Amino acid sequence: MAVIQRIKKPTTRRGKKVLLSKEPKPIEGPKQCIFLQGRNPSERTRKLLKDIYDLKKPDAAFLSRKNDFVPFEDSSLIEKLSYKKEAALFGVGSHSKKRPHNIILGRTFNYGILDMIELGADKYKAMSEFHNMKVLAGLKPCLIFNGPAWDLNQDLKRLKSLFTDFFHREKVESIRLQGLEHALSFTATDDGSIYFRSYRILLKKSGQRTPRVELEEIGPSIDFKLRRTKLASDDLYKESCKIPKELKPITKKNISKDAFGTKMGRIHIGKQDINRLQTRKMKGLKKTPEEKKQMLMKKKMARQAAKRTQAMAA
Repeated sequence: MAVIQRIKKPTTRRGKKVLLSKEPKPIEGPKQCIFLQGRNPSERTRKLLKDIYDLKKPDAAFLSRKNDFVPFEDSSLIEKLSYKKEAALFGVGSHSKKRPHNIILGRTFNYGILDMIELGADKYKAMSEFHNMKVLAGLKPCLIFNGPAWDLNQDLKRLKSLFTDFFHREKVESIRLQGLEHALSFTATDDGSIYFRSYRILLKKSGQRTPRVELEEIGPSIDFKLRRTKLASDDLYKESCKIPKELKPITKKNISKDAFGTKMGRIHIGKQDINRLQTRKMKGLKKTPEEKKQMLMKKKMARQAAKRTQAMAA
């Protein structure tokens, strides 16, 4: 159930600025994320959330305080914090005998829970255990989804969309090859296992124009197991993916492109009399005196014939 907020009217200029910043915009920035500690979090879940937080920085907040709640039973705390922190994404870590090393990732829409997916961290190797150079914080990673299960399973399809929201950052129109420094790999299997790997992209000399690409694992390395899910209905999910009217492309009528990319247009004009069209005058097409004389005689005979027919009719 979404948190019901009262209608607030700003009394100061600063308050008006804050309320305007919370209003929906046609082009949103990177989605903010909050990471919470649930009921009895284990050391593995704490480190795992901290590593995902490091990958998400600076668009994230890590809350170290423990909270005695279960998101699948009561999500009011998440909705309250998401409104307070202006966060659309969240991650919760917990641990129990029934569900050890439990990680819950989800997102909100209109400050209400949209999707929640529960994952179990079967194997985990922290980022600090990889003794090599890391990437800078805030870099836009290259997301790689391996395996056909991402498109066949409905739960994995939503999880793919959730991972994309987590690490998408800002939208770019073009990519520079030297700007690709970080890659995140997600491999899904048929038994519900998801292998999360993080790599640093190295561009080596190849003797050609295109460099040789090598991947160096920098962590974290996580083997997830898919557990419970709480997915939004199709209508709510469709509403959350709605594109604003300002961003919809305006289609221009009667303009098309062929296979080679040439722009072609269709012009509609009124009906024309071809016999009255003024063409280019050329000396070679001028009539001779004989032709002019014959033309005048034909017109004269036509007029006389018209007069005779009128006289007979009268």
